[in-house]
Amino acid sequence: MEPDLNELAELAIDAAKQAGRLIAERTQSSISIFKKTAGDSESSQVVTEIDHLCQDLILKALSPSLEQFALGLLTEESADDLSRLDREYFWCVDPLDGTLPFIESSPGYAVSISLVSLNGTPLIGVIYDPAEHTLYHAIEGQGAFRNREPWNPKLSLPTDQTPLSVIGDRSLALHPRYAEIVFEIETIASELGFNGTRFILQGGAAMNACWVLENTPACYFKFPKPQDGGGSLWDYAASACIFKEARAIASDIYGMPLDLNRPDSTFMNHRGILYSTDSDLAQCIVDFYARP
Repeated sequence: MEPDLNELAELAIDAAKQAGRLIAERTQSSISIFKKTAGDSESSQVVTEIDHLCQDLILKALSPSLEQFALGLLTEESADDLSRLDREYFWCVDPLDGTLPFIESSPGYAVSISLVSLNGTPLIGVIYDPAEHTLYHAIEGQGAFRNREPWNPKLSLPTDQTPLSVIGDRSLALHPRYAEIVFEIETIASELGFNGTRFILQGGAAMNACWVLENTPACYFKFPKPQDGGGSLWDYAASACIFKEARAIASDIYGMPLDLNRPDSTFMNHRGILYSTDSDLAQCIVDFYARP
């Protein structure tokens, strides 16, 4: 049966809000923190009991659709069963993206749910921010929404009174090329007419993407690296859908579509990621990375 995107979007929204309520209830409480083997950064290696509780809650809400529409499933806190590679569509779930900010009771954590096609096209994107009670979602061909209202972030280049917001993971500050990155981004900002830069290195991948749209003009990028890491499919699938419907840029660091169903891994380190509110800004970052 061909999936009804509107029906499935409502299912995902309800699941995300349920998980968000649980997260909000437990933000200030004592929680158990565990380590897991995933990626090479602190953020990818920490998990809490809330991650698992939220995943259980979300899967309970989504499970009827798995059989009804023959959907595959990929979730952060379960092993990849590869159903995403033999079904026409699959749910891609991050029950608590931004675990480190959550542990610290800082902004930057969210629930992220997406429906992705076999060829890696995100058809539904749902991100719920429990800290601000803000819902972001999009459905292919229907536009982007913020708290269920049509959302058209201002994407054009600014006047010289506006700084460029550079959103990123906190690991960006530890990058061996960080000083060079800061210099190059400041140069790009000046050339494009921005009034300086401001770096916001706090959130998880889902909220970082949303903050790009909330703080235009802005960008968020991660360079490729040989080690496993760089975020995973579930970190970017929902926001990629939202960006497409908001007519913003979500690509890999080479300016190509994000590889959101790579068969050999769930990690995104092979081609990096690039989110931007403007195509000229995005191209400047692509060109910067391409230089030897």
